[in-house]
Amino acid sequence: MLGGLLLWLPVSGKEIPDLALHAPDSIRKKNRLQAETHADSTGYYVEINRIFILGNKLTRESIILRELSLKPGDTIFNLELPKVLEKDENKLFNLHLFNAVEIRPLELQPGKADLLVEVNERWYTFPVPIFELSDRNFNEWWENYNHDFKRVNYGLKLFQYNVRGRNETLILTAQFGYVRRFELMYRVPYLDKRQKQGLIFKTDFIDAKNVAYQTDDHKLTFLETDRVLRNTRGMELTYTYRNSFYNHHRLGYAFRRTNISDSLYATNPNYLGTERQLQKFDILSYEFISDHRDVIAYPLRGYHFVFHLQKVGFAISDDLEKLDTWISYARYVDLKKNYFLSNLTFGYWSNKDNIPYHNFGALGYNRLFVRGYEVNVVEGPLFFLNKTTLKKRIFHRIYSMDGSRFKQFKYIPLSIFLKTYADFGYVKNYPFYNENELNTRLSNTLIAGTGMGIDIVSSYDVVLRFEYTLNSEGRAGFFFHIKKEF
Repeated sequence: MLGGLLLWLPVSGKEIPDLALHAPDSIRKKNRLQAETHADSTGYYVEINRIFILGNKLTRESIILRELSLKPGDTIFNLELPKVLEKDENKLFNLHLFNAVEIRPLELQPGKADLLVEVNERWYTFPVPIFELSDRNFNEWWENYNHDFKRVNYGLKLFQYNVRGRNETLILTAQFGYVRRFELMYRVPYLDKRQKQGLIFKTDFIDAKNVAYQTDDHKLTFLETDRVLRNTRGMELTYTYRNSFYNHHRLGYAFRRTNISDSLYATNPNYLGTERQLQKFDILSYEFISDHRDVIAYPLRGYHFVFHLQKVGFAISDDLEKLDTWISYARYVDLKKNYFLSNLTFGYWSNKDNIPYHNFGALGYNRLFVRGYEVNVVEGPLFFLNKTTLKKRIFHRIYSMDGSRFKQFKYIPLSIFLKTYADFGYVKNYPFYNENELNTRLSNTLIAGTGMGIDIVSSYDVVLRFEYTLNSEGRAGFFFHIKKEF
């Protein structure tokens, strides 16, 4: 929200000639000093002598050094040095700690050089007012619920990044309205001296007076009262292991407890299971992430792979037992001349197809939907999704805040992309729906959407997407989204 406001601050309006928009949310100078080559075209080896870091007023040097491929005493072929330094810059950008990063080799003598790492730190404290819809997305709220402002949650969310200068993150949430939510999340990426092991702790308390109790023709039907319909409490502890620059492992244990009111149970007796108003279960999960994206906030090059496996109903309770897994693979290709191609493939599978309504798997939440079907939910124990986007960068500039007192907001990058896209997906329906001929229009068949749009990308991970889509049923519409596609 704060980042979006930056687009409207007064700026000089001039293009900074000596800066390049290295990534949508970051700045990198063009004039990197490179080691001089000898007359010998074959090049030569360079030994790294010392590493100097500038601009890190809060961030500890160990956090920055952790991301560098080169250490003092290492030797590298000089022609390979620029490519290695560029990758290291990307790794530092993806920590979400800096607006700008530049790594330069300073050659002391032929065959020996120092490295100068210069960073511009972000603003790390964001108290963000909560004014959000209780629905899945803007388009569902606008079309299905007649943009009713009663369906709004409000409160405050505090983001404190880079706690203690160790890249630790604290998030506190106090939300009121249709859904009352209190959350605490604390992330410690590095516990050990080798900076490979970490922990994530999360706990939440949620009261809901507005609850989707059933799905009718792939649209959620809500029950609203002045009293709490559903209360959920949860706690989660995740152990993380980063054994290399790009690969992450996560082993998590979570516990969830949900109880519902008499009125919600009467409306849907299978909401938590037959003759059940209380549901308790724990989850043991494992996740592997291989992240090679250039810039996480809006990637244009690289790939991202995720494998997730979880056992629901592991030890404490048998209120819900199932095995879930999903796989995601996204590829980003630079086609040159400011053309970029991206593709996402996602698959989900669950071994149980006779479970309570509250625990249904579904295509239609978060970023997992076929464009053109934003207002729909397609539920099933198995689904597949593929999204492809071809885009052209048509505008690209860095604005200078010459009179700004805050270095964190001195430069504002802005990129605009014109794009076309095509998505398709398939969802296997639940037997209960098939037997009762419910929610069958979009399940057990291929659904697709295609269209055109514009993406506006700026600093602090701001992405605004405007899309016009035609779906496979012949319905067309305008859709608005915040954040990247995938």
